[in-house]
Amino acid sequence: MNKGLYIAASMAAMITAMPAQAQEPGAVEAAGEIVVTAQKRVQNVQDVPISIAVVNGEELQQQGSASLVDYAGYVPGMNVSNSGTPGQTTITLRGVAPLNASQTVGIYLDDAPVGSSAIYNRAGAFTIDLMPYDLERIEVLKGPQGTLYGASSIGGLVKYVTVQPNTNAFSVKAGVEGFAIKGGDGLGWGAQVMVNVPIMQDKLAVSGSFAWRSTSGWVDTVNNAALKDQNDYEQRGGRAALLWTPTPEFSVKLAGIWQSLDSEGNALYAADLTGVRLGDGRSFNNFVPESFNVDLDYYSATLDYDFGAATLTSATTYSKTQSAQVQDASYAFGVLFPLLTGGAVPPGITPFLLDLGLKKWTQEVRLASPSGGRFEWLIGGFFTDETTSNSQLVRSFDMAGNPIPGLDPLAIVGLPATYKEYAIFGNGTFKLSDQFEITGGLRWARNKQTFRQISSGAIVPQADDPGESAESVFTYSISPQFHINEDAMLYARLATGYRPGGPNVIVPNVPPTVDADRMKNYEIGLKADFADRLVSVDVAIFLMDWTDIQVVRSFGGVSGGANGGKARSKGIEGSFALRPTPGLTISATGSYTDAVLSEDVPDISGVDGDRLPAVPKFSGALRADYEFDLGSGRKGSFGAGIRHASNRLSLVESDPLVATANPYTSVDLNASISFNDHWTLRAYARNLLDNRGEMARSTFANGLNQPSFLGISPLQPRTVGVALDLAF
Repeated sequence: MNKGLYIAASMAAMITAMPAQAQEPGAVEAAGEIVVTAQKRVQNVQDVPISIAVVNGEELQQQGSASLVDYAGYVPGMNVSNSGTPGQTTITLRGVAPLNASQTVGIYLDDAPVGSSAIYNRAGAFTIDLMPYDLERIEVLKGPQGTLYGASSIGGLVKYVTVQPNTNAFSVKAGVEGFAIKGGDGLGWGAQVMVNVPIMQDKLAVSGSFAWRSTSGWVDTVNNAALKDQNDYEQRGGRAALLWTPTPEFSVKLAGIWQSLDSEGNALYAADLTGVRLGDGRSFNNFVPESFNVDLDYYSATLDYDFGAATLTSATTYSKTQSAQVQDASYAFGVLFPLLTGGAVPPGITPFLLDLGLKKWTQEVRLASPSGGRFEWLIGGFFTDETTSNSQLVRSFDMAGNPIPGLDPLAIVGLPATYKEYAIFGNGTFKLSDQFEITGGLRWARNKQTFRQISSGAIVPQADDPGESAESVFTYSISPQFHINEDAMLYARLATGYRPGGPNVIVPNVPPTVDADRMKNYEIGLKADFADRLVSVDVAIFLMDWTDIQVVRSFGGVSGGANGGKARSKGIEGSFALRPTPGLTISATGSYTDAVLSEDVPDISGVDGDRLPAVPKFSGALRADYEFDLGSGRKGSFGAGIRHASNRLSLVESDPLVATANPYTSVDLNASISFNDHWTLRAYARNLLDNRGEMARSTFANGLNQPSFLGISPLQPRTVGVALDLAF
């Protein structure tokens, strides 16, 4: 979701407030196998009957990737857009884009979900975006994952897997990096260090890491000369972890992660309604700084005990997220001052302040059989307890920056909420023969929610009203698999997922609750390695039916949540890898997605056949990576990639405010030379040809829903960097 939709969502929110498995090892490529834990047990990715893409943490570092948008283009079926900085991010998988503010792609950090499952915390627009330095890998699971991963994963799941302590060897990794962005106000830089210390051989180890990254800005504004290169931002993150294995059967993992981002402004451009960009083409039109700050604290404790016949796992997490954002809503509200005052007050400036808070406890307990038997099973229970806050403030100033009596504050809104969910689940694989097996799963979940709508201000009546909801949801999956040989598998998959509903705003003629929307996925896939992994293929054809879609509906001039309409997404996605000679890998990924409404949805101006927003019909990438020996303990590598995405819509196709983002094509290069496996010099270039493509484009409207201007989330300009890494 881009910034234009943010402001629209903010306006809607204010109006609605008016009364009227056990181990978690790193993914390694050993003996040709890539290990994942997508089914909460350790498996070769080629044996999992789910469409999965795996992004290795070291590859992210080699390619100079710093955020989700930098590598999403190489993952088939994945589209990521942001509104100016990491963290202000919307993810879509297989064409399933959020049509309200809650997420459709689940986010997991190791063994637990992060982000809110509730409606009012805007998890669909503010997504955790971890710096990649301490990541072992990222697993991207396509299609609904409701059976094993629960709520809000109807499009799929992004799972961050962190590096675990090593009880056998002391190690240190450190690096420094400098980079330049075309048009930026100076060099950006990054520095990071990670230390692993075994305290008791094979029994106890601790590790810690810290990273700091500063990115220079390149966006100005046509309305305030002081806000030059306003999109500077800094990221800081740390992690501490402990692994204790007092016996071969028992292990304890404790970890804490802390990350913050501080941004002075957004990397957004503005254009007039004909598409002509303002200023130098890399300018926005804000009057006031549009800062964004977010802090994440995450703590986890995972205990595993192997009884022989089964392994018991307990995973407990606590996370706290706080974000503060300022949007310049002058074109939405400030232009209405003459209407609000009968012409007595001219148009002015209206900063919109949005503060979001989340405190989240999760507890999962599961019992899993050993792998490799004829029948593999897993059963478990899950609980989460969330407390969320959503505070909104709209100020009113004249053009000189003075508060306007009678209009300031324009609106004060609070939407505090709670979310509690209980679930039980099970998953099993029965091997009928050496060639044929079937995997199935069930999950039952029940959530209870409360919230209040609190409001006051010049245009918002006084209110303090409660709401509550409760619902039960049942999901399932079934996946027959046929192993053509030990290196090739053909599978089918039927899976369901859901996104929780919740209490609705309290106004006349508005339903008291919004129901869960649901997804059903039909899929056929092939995973195969040929000629001793000379060629690898992973391809899937899918059809997904989305029902009871959560939308924003207008009830007599007041907006609220509702369920309405159906949609269908169908397509094909896949990856191909060729390894013609040792050290050389040529890969291709691609997806074709036809995501449309399958019936009329008047609430969002949609008609049967309309394309869904934020989804390119085609996206794909080509890469070539070559590693070679230079002798005398030196090794080299070179990589080149090209990624492309076709145009995307901001809203459903028939909405009068829909805007279309231009396609983009980015050429990326990276190279490195290492000395005795200790020192590595790296260089990279992202968007080498400085393509002017767009990740998103939207129409900004005023308070009367009339189009005002276009907002553009651009592909980051050409970025060139060098880095020096040390490891021993």
